Amino acid sequence: MDPDEDLLARSAREPTAFEPLVARHTTALHGYLVRRAPDAADDLLSEVWLQAYAHRATFDAARGSARGWLFGVARNVLSRHRQSAARAAARTEPRPDATTADPWQAVDRRLDAASVAPELRRRLAELPPTERELLLLVAWEQLTPAEAAAAVGIPAGTARSRLHRARARLRDGLAGPARTTLTGDFA
Repeated sequence: MDPDEDLLARSAREPTAFEPLVARHTTALHGYLVRRAPDAADDLLSEVWLQAYAHRATFDAARGSARGWLFGVARNVLSRHRQSAARAAARTEPRPDATTADPWQAVDRRLDAASVAPELRRRLAELPPTERELLLLVAWEQLTPAEAAAAVGIPAGTARSRLHRARARLRDGLAGPARTTLTGDFA
């Protein structure tokens, strides 16, 4: 089985080399999109693969793994989708309600410890966007910190320090049972 990086590089001159990448990463990318935009995940996944294929020649293995690059493509597609949705909402509603655009409502529904959900949600929302995205890429998508760094577009060392800071903020901000529940997950 060829490594992802080799397939991605080879696909620039041999388009069929791209096919195994789709088979290997569709489930993980779809899960990433479902957790962030459940109603549009299927369409966004299609757009991710179109963008990845169109820009496959820009992949640079020296900057990270193919998996991290693909999640970066997915993150950019999702960002454009959210911006487009926000613009559409602004055109149709003079004063959009902030709670309707809150992507963290889906997080609340999926938390196992219901008593922790409100506080964890508040703490996650307080994190700077890059720290929050790094934390979720590592915790939910099972990316390594280096892969998450590539997806977010920052150096791996910076990602590790921001990830450490995000975990510490969550641990320090949660008290009692909530902190105990999360210590194993985010330590």
